Amino acid sequence: MAQAISSSPGRASVASESVSSPGYQAFQILRTGFTVAPIVAGLDKFFHLLVNWDQYLPASVNKLSGGHGHELMLVVGVIEVVAGLGVAIKPRLFAYVVSAWLLLIVANLLMIPGYFDVALRDFGLSLAALALARLSQEYAA
Repeated sequence: MAQAISSSPGRASVASESVSSPGYQAFQILRTGFTVAPIVAGLDKFFHLLVNWDQYLPASVNKLSGGHGHELMLVVGVIEVVAGLGVAIKPRLFAYVVSAWLLLIVANLLMIPGYFDVALRDFGLSLAALALARLSQEYAA
């Protein structure tokens, strides 16, 4: 079964037979997850329906922001929404952005005693976002 050839040299476009491939399905699962999760987490920085996100800000960072830690978390929320939308539109670039962002979150969490388990989880998520970035080289336009 032949695949259609795209305008990019060396890359085949996603034809109907590729849609059923495990690699393409993994790409779609990760793309959906890294679109929805950052948008939901980012919006929740404004509404605190899931959690009080301010608790994840180390006291030293709050002090560096002049005591405006909550406002800093709102900026974080905006960045997360933009990152999630970016993954939806241009995963070849924004999956790397999300992976790096998650590593910054890991560094932040390592400054707060009692959140090492969350840091480990976010490290795993960073690796998954990196996997999405690599799959995007094959499956995203």
